[in-house]
Amino acid sequence: MELKDHSISSAHLNEDNLSMSQQPNIQNPVLNLDEVFQYAQSLKFGELHFKMDAKTGLFAIAAIHSTKLGPAIGGCRCIPYQTTQAAIIDAVRLAHMMSYKAAICGLPHGGAKSVLIRPAEIKDRKAYFESFGSFVHELNGRYVTAMDSGTDVADMDIISNVTPYVTCTTASGGGGDPSPYTATGVRRGIEAAVKFKLGRDDLKGIHVAIQGAGHVGYHLAKELHERGAILTVADIDSLHSEKCQREFNAKIVNSDEIYRVSCDVFAPCALGAILNSATIPLINAPIVAGSANNQLKDLVADDQRLFERGILYAPDFLINAGGLIQAASAYDHGSLDKAVDQIQHLYDAALNIFERAKAENKPTNHIALVIAEERLS
Repeated sequence: MELKDHSISSAHLNEDNLSMSQQPNIQNPVLNLDEVFQYAQSLKFGELHFKMDAKTGLFAIAAIHSTKLGPAIGGCRCIPYQTTQAAIIDAVRLAHMMSYKAAICGLPHGGAKSVLIRPAEIKDRKAYFESFGSFVHELNGRYVTAMDSGTDVADMDIISNVTPYVTCTTASGGGGDPSPYTATGVRRGIEAAVKFKLGRDDLKGIHVAIQGAGHVGYHLAKELHERGAILTVADIDSLHSEKCQREFNAKIVNSDEIYRVSCDVFAPCALGAILNSATIPLINAPIVAGSANNQLKDLVADDQRLFERGILYAPDFLINAGGLIQAASAYDHGSLDKAVDQIQHLYDAALNIFERAKAENKPTNHIALVIAEERLS
């Protein structure tokens, strides 16, 4: 693994040269590098890069897991973190699964992720994202950035001012917002799971509990509603939930209640690691299929927990790949029609995994990981 330091004078990422208004929202900036290196090496990592810009308040981490199949692609996440280490671990964990996502979809790309530790206030968003764009450009095309939590198309447009290594822009062929494409892929995954587990060829009357009704969650709710599904939603932002209530007649519950909702499908569409030893026993649905990345806190143990409970899990890095397929196609100047067709066929890919898992009596995510690893190697 290669640790590159762009504009950092200390391996501990000392923030003393930032003013209080520019400092990222973290309580403990001291990073245990040994733990990070060990974790990254266990995931067979390639590179970790850091950039710190006191003028704009940028504190950026770029994790490039693999470029074996092509330039690494992955979103730019801009959210607060409690610690620097938490931010780096998030970037590493997400980048690792982006490699698997690209591989299982047969894309000519490796996996990466960037994390921007959002300061309390971004005073000049244009300067902030231009600084990040310069950081991306310094990586010489090994990393292609895109939208993610806390960033949008306008931010990608700013980045494109200083580097061509970006997708999800408003420019002709730039791809735009990938959220609707992600939602379509998840909906196709839900349809495959409903077919396999419940023997149903449609979603009419199927009850789906959606955790997180933001960009992707909203579009997923829209697609499910159009096909006759019954919806329950929970979101920490009440405006998101209320919008789904108004437009899709969704029932609103508190975030803590969503796991316990008696439904056909539990759809995690917020942040990751929400399927774990504490939450899995609460789930009151025969199917888990959603858009969130890295839903399993432990790839092995939590996959097994779902399997032992008889819950069919649609591997997140497969069914939420629609946005990646569309964004990668835009970057590679591919056909949108071809990308949309590939997203539709996530249904078949999910069914194949379910059938193989049943035949081998193994958890579904295990089977999906095996397939991705075969393609990576």
